[in-house]
Amino acid sequence: MASKRQASAGSAIAARLKRLRRQLREDRATAVLLTNPVNVGYFSGFTGEDSYLLVAARSNVLITDGRFTEQAAGECPCAAVFTRKKAQKMGEAVAAVAKRRRLEHIGYVPASITVAVQKALAKSLRAAKVRFTAVKTDPGLPRQVKDAGEVAVIRRAIRCAEAAWTETVSWMAAGMTERQVAAKLDYEMMRRGASGPAFETIVAAGPRSSLPHARPTGRRIRRRDMVLFDWGAIVDGYRSDLTRVVFVGTIPPRFSAVYALVLAGQRAGIAALGAGKTGREVDAAAREVIVDGGYGEQFVHGLGHGLGRSVHERPVLATTAAAPLAAGMVVTVEPGVYLPGAGGVRIEDDCLVTDSGCRVLSALPKDLDRMRLA
Repeated sequence: MASKRQASAGSAIAARLKRLRRQLREDRATAVLLTNPVNVGYFSGFTGEDSYLLVAARSNVLITDGRFTEQAAGECPCAAVFTRKKAQKMGEAVAAVAKRRRLEHIGYVPASITVAVQKALAKSLRAAKVRFTAVKTDPGLPRQVKDAGEVAVIRRAIRCAEAAWTETVSWMAAGMTERQVAAKLDYEMMRRGASGPAFETIVAAGPRSSLPHARPTGRRIRRRDMVLFDWGAIVDGYRSDLTRVVFVGTIPPRFSAVYALVLAGQRAGIAALGAGKTGREVDAAAREVIVDGGYGEQFVHGLGHGLGRSVHERPVLATTAAAPLAAGMVVTVEPGVYLPGAGGVRIEDDCLVTDSGCRVLSALPKDLDRMRLA
């Protein structure tokens, strides 16, 4: 079974590298040094730290240190492993690999490297007579469209997060603090196989739910509070991202109406999703519902974003997003209305874009009558 999984992983990584090399050829570049850990893992299978991946026309080399030599050999079916010596700087190691591979020019991705690191690498490579220049190649482009294996892992991350939330909400009671509930949710995700939360879990009660990125505090949950949860799980390197609002006891009439409006907006956004649609068009479908309901000014962010190895990836669903969506992209759809000093409602699901529309991958209830805790 393990060998079959490894073969499948190797095949997927080989396909990703093929797409990246196509970009390199279009950019007239002979090699690119990947420094962003997300890109290193995506194009190699490596799950460790402090390592770079050099992708050339006919070879790939993971440059790591002695802590990860054995791990890298087992995780990287499509790359050779170069272990730098204890006193060897990363730039010196890259230069040594370039010399072995007879590379005269290596590109780097400007958005993925700091100025300080770029200068240090350039200095070492210059000493080895290797040019180090920025390239237009964008490793993030292949990551936008997920293959079947990636979608399957994202679904597992979603199921893990959903089961953990269901358990947490059934346990939660008035008098508990936001931090206690967030810690319980993180624990339940990890108990079910997550390597950790996909981002800092949000639990915001009462008026604090109007803060889109609230951090849990010591505030106690009270009767008649609304509680906003925004959470996700990491499973095998991929992430889920969900949001729900629950009401402890009575649902205030004002927020009953707001909740219904946000839910209608989300359904309109999901209905508009599909290959060929632009992120702007999908955002507009949801936003129109909320604007017509009188809360357009309180919908303060884009409708959604791509999801995968990072919790925020391209594409985006927003007023500025003119690029068309493609089948295989996984995106969040998460409209929200925020009323400062009173509370906020956001509803978020994870969706797979298809040629015929979309498939909603998450399955938690969201009808208002299911969101009330007795």
